[in-house]
Amino acid sequence: MIESKIKVLRKAAQVSTTQSSDNIWCVIAGNEEMVNNVAYSAISSKDRVKILFREHVDLKESFVRKKFDFIMLYGDTDKIRELSLICKENGGAYLKIAPYYVKNEPNLLLLAGPDNAIKKFAGDAEKGQIEFSFILEDTTTGFIETDVYLTDHLPQIIRDVVDPLFKMTDVGLSTILISVEEKNIEKINEVAKSNKVFVVEFNKILEEE
Repeated sequence: MIESKIKVLRKAAQVSTTQSSDNIWCVIAGNEEMVNNVAYSAISSKDRVKILFREHVDLKESFVRKKFDFIMLYGDTDKIRELSLICKENGGAYLKIAPYYVKNEPNLLLLAGPDNAIKKFAGDAEKGQIEFSFILEDTTTGFIETDVYLTDHLPQIIRDVVDPLFKMTDVGLSTILISVEEKNIEKINEVAKSNKVFVVEFNKILEEE
């Protein structure tokens, strides 16, 4: 009961801050097809929203390759809301970042990765006594694409047998926005890299705009 109330209050805070500005940033992550749909809609409304960058992330872990796309947008609040609905309806994850956070939270970092990797990142950072603050978080409701990369060079007949045995279809993705002190940015980057978590320094994106 308490957790559900906290979630409601957190959502209310997010809504109030995003509605306080005409333009906001938005990060969307998920499978390639979903991000393609978002990008197409953004391009067709380029007078209202701008694509700041897009990355295709390919993570190798054990025998499995996990793939997802990550796009960052900036523009009109109503259009961003429309794009976030496309994202959620297609199983993706999104974070809407209002100017409030940019002005009041130092050194914002965006992180995206499989659920287990994000959780291990947070645990390792805590063990290392690297302080950071959670600002926003979201998870996919659909699964990201995976395959078994060690079978790439095997004959097709063997791949047809091996792939179904190892292939994972239930890998969810988490995206988080955190705030850290400047002295801890490099440490956070190192922990994220060791856990195969994709990181973007938000302040650097602002500098490039």
